[in-house]
Amino acid sequence: MAETLTGKVQVFDSEEELAVSLAKYTADLSEKFCKERDAFTVVVSGGSLIKSLRKLVEPPYIDSIDWSKWHVFWVDERVVPKDHPDSNYLLAYDAFLSKIPIPAGHVYAINDALSAEGAADDYETCLKHLVKSNVVDISKESGFPRFDVMLLGMGPDGHVASLFPGHPLVHEKEKWVTFIKDSPKPPLDRITFTFPVINSSANIALVVAGAGKADVVHQSLGDSKSSDLLPVQMVSPEGELVWFLDKAAASKL
Repeated sequence: MAETLTGKVQVFDSEEELAVSLAKYTADLSEKFCKERDAFTVVVSGGSLIKSLRKLVEPPYIDSIDWSKWHVFWVDERVVPKDHPDSNYLLAYDAFLSKIPIPAGHVYAINDALSAEGAADDYETCLKHLVKSNVVDISKESGFPRFDVMLLGMGPDGHVASLFPGHPLVHEKEKWVTFIKDSPKPPLDRITFTFPVINSSANIALVVAGAGKADVVHQSLGDSKSSDLLPVQMVSPEGELVWFLDKAAASKL
């Protein structure tokens, strides 16, 4: 594992090996926080990241993790019905949530009956309630919620969550959750955590696989001289950042 200014970097020979390591990373954090806090708050994104979590529902993790203490959130969500093919909730439900004995009340999907703005406000209200009830930690440094781990993917353009290059939302400093109605990538309406929340995390895993993302990985971790920061380069948690890359994604480093 290499250490860089932007976190620890692990490169795996295949996406399969990456998925095995990501499962162990997540399970180890689950054990740690369940002992420390009697709860484990996990934030996931959509896309290929969900596929990389598949090993969690296989032995030994399916039987050894205390799923009753997990609380699952989405760093961003498309404002579509939960059964819509574009729903990040549906993607995660089909891939792993339906296969683990997590209490239904510990899975925090958006209210898909609301507008993008309404859904963002509702999700932020939910988070504030969970902070008050000590399910979600609060950062003593920033005053924003401090999740135990965020498992983030990255788009080929360097976006994370629904924070896109050049979009004003990357500079939002006050809100916990906000909305976007002009996403450069469809569907247009989304909600997203803001960078103050993302960067208050105790741990972040950035999971990137595939040759199509090699240029952005090089710009983020290599010797690129670009002066324009991509959203992925703005990920800088209070805690630990670990990059999980397969060889294809790391091919230009």
